[in-house]
Amino acid sequence: MSEKLPAPGMKNPQLRQRVPTLPPAMRSRAALGLTAAAGRGAFSLQHCEECGTVQYPPRDACSSCLSVTLAWRETGREGMVIAETRIHASPDPYYRERLPWRTGLVQLAAGPTVLCHLHGDVRHGDGVHMDLKLDKAGQGVMIALPMERTPDMADDPQLRSLTADPKHRRVLITDIRSPMTRPLIDGLLAAGAAHIFVGESESWRRGSGHAAIAALDKVSVMQLDVSDASSVQRLAAEIGGKTDILINTARHVRPGGVLGADTVFAREEFEINALGLMRLAQAFGPGMASRTADGINSAVAFVNILSVHALSADPQYGAFSASQSAALSISQTLRAEFRSSGLRVINVFTGPTDDEWHQPLPPPKVPPKALAKSVISALREGLEDVLSGDVAKDLQERWRRDPKVLERELTGGGA
Repeated sequence: MSEKLPAPGMKNPQLRQRVPTLPPAMRSRAALGLTAAAGRGAFSLQHCEECGTVQYPPRDACSSCLSVTLAWRETGREGMVIAETRIHASPDPYYRERLPWRTGLVQLAAGPTVLCHLHGDVRHGDGVHMDLKLDKAGQGVMIALPMERTPDMADDPQLRSLTADPKHRRVLITDIRSPMTRPLIDGLLAAGAAHIFVGESESWRRGSGHAAIAALDKVSVMQLDVSDASSVQRLAAEIGGKTDILINTARHVRPGGVLGADTVFAREEFEINALGLMRLAQAFGPGMASRTADGINSAVAFVNILSVHALSADPQYGAFSASQSAALSISQTLRAEFRSSGLRVINVFTGPTDDEWHQPLPPPKVPPKALAKSVISALREGLEDVLSGDVAKDLQERWRRDPKVLERELTGGGA
């Protein structure tokens, strides 16, 4: 059974901080399909369109009939461990620092035999539940998990290295006024977070929820205005070296299209939604990236809450959609810039949220508790892209099928 993860002790400031290392990252273009599936929490393998053979490892032609028509599809996760080994020596710096490391062969019920990481509660001959995860290099890898959840299962060192679990980690939530902040705090504390910092801009106009949040154990309210570079830098100087997970909940929403929009409001949307994200990344990113190998409470994730209309604009919220598209581009750039450190960038895409600025829209809307649950699930599963709510899931699926058709539907060009 997995051993309970102990709380980290005090660090010796005289010892050198461990330099981040990454597992081998080279992949073929075909193998990137595994990475894409892992990033969104799917278990997808190549299926031959001609003979139906399930392929592993990914390839450009079917191993059975040589057809080049291979489609990525959701595949059954059941399998059985047919071989296992424990690695005690490795020339690779990443694995050398984390030995011993368990790997094995699993015979999938779907057909192929796969080489994968083995959870500590899995043994030879066991039936297993397979999962695709992103490793520190941002590449898709397989891990065999127990069929039934076991106590402290998430504390397994190999599984924890493939996720961004908040247990024993310190979290910064950037906006105390966001409706999702309180349920997010409650969820993170229940997940074992060590401490939560909550940003508050314009503290002179505190809302009704300030006192209740400030009174919580393991919670500190800090001055933070993401539209003010000096405010962001001051907070980073104070807690940047302690922040393991940053969750950017700050956003500015105003309804309306583009032709009649007040550019003052549009400027605020870009200042907070896009440039605010850049300020946070520039101030906190380097320190977090340097601490991704810092033991049990290493820095692991930079989380951004985005409207699903970052993919395709909603004309009723034109400037807001544009700011969300800009924020999405910034997030994608940050993934490239953080890649060498292993710091994960997570985008949580949501449909209309249940707040005052989306009041005129009909349901379904995403309640704050549901959005907070999506964020915590993304951290615990180690995902890159998460969809919260039915609207987000439906719109993203339509966008994947044909972005141009979706654009016409959203702009009133459909039947």
